[in-house]
Amino acid sequence: MPATARLDRLSALLAGLAPRVRVSLAPADDIACLTVAAEAAPCLHLYLLAEGQLHLELPPTASQLLQAPCIVVCRADTAHVLVAESPAAFRHLMCARAWLDGPVAPLLLAEFAEPQVVSLAGAESSLGHLIKLIAAELQAPRCGQPALLDRAGDILFIGLLRHLIAHPTAGGGMLSGLADPRIARALVAIHTRPQDKWTLERLAEEAGMSRTAFANTFREVLRQTPGKYLSAVRLAIARRAVQAGKGLKTAARDAGYVNSSALSRALSRVSAAPAAGAVLRP
Repeated sequence: MPATARLDRLSALLAGLAPRVRVSLAPADDIACLTVAAEAAPCLHLYLLAEGQLHLELPPTASQLLQAPCIVVCRADTAHVLVAESPAAFRHLMCARAWLDGPVAPLLLAEFAEPQVVSLAGAESSLGHLIKLIAAELQAPRCGQPALLDRAGDILFIGLLRHLIAHPTAGGGMLSGLADPRIARALVAIHTRPQDKWTLERLAEEAGMSRTAFANTFREVLRQTPGKYLSAVRLAIARRAVQAGKGLKTAARDAGYVNSSALSRALSRVSAAPAAGAVLRP
């Protein structure tokens, strides 16, 4: 009897995100706060606090105490301030920006409409080892530190996504969907083969569920219907293809639209819901 193929929940998503993680060190020793202005950019600010504590302030009034080890994730369009009791506390902080250059970046950015503080207490051993490596490098930098931290930043980004999938929030969303083994099979199929002629029945078959059970569970977990999610993925792929200079015909083929006219109509009604029916097609 053949072995069941391992479900890789992240590879197709990472390919669609095309992340570029750039690491920087914390402020100079005489500065006790780090102020970050909001900007319109497809990226996330990541802060790894390896030891100690800081305060995260969200103007004008919100404030939260950060206890190490934790990762703070803020979208670029969210102004925020990190405040330390003394400049020395920043010696335990690694700052990074994860630029999302791929066509499905909006899917992940939507997960962080509000900043998230992710506690890493009790994180899996591989992520714990990485945090210890980064903490040691921050305390005693050696030759090649910038290159090491950049590569550590890439691994940290993947480890963060793995951690979020393993510990889904109650609010639902794409990462919560990937946390459900049944729904994850359907999401991986969509992310891997968005051009396929997906129907509700075919996606339910991927998930190993009945049509009704799949539709209801998908809606409960992702807070949207399978058709709306598929349309969002396809539209994101098509928009990025058009922005890259591809013609409507090529963009439509890449994203799974019936033809360039269908894509043109979808682009003109970005916020419209997909048409009802068994065939989940824009």
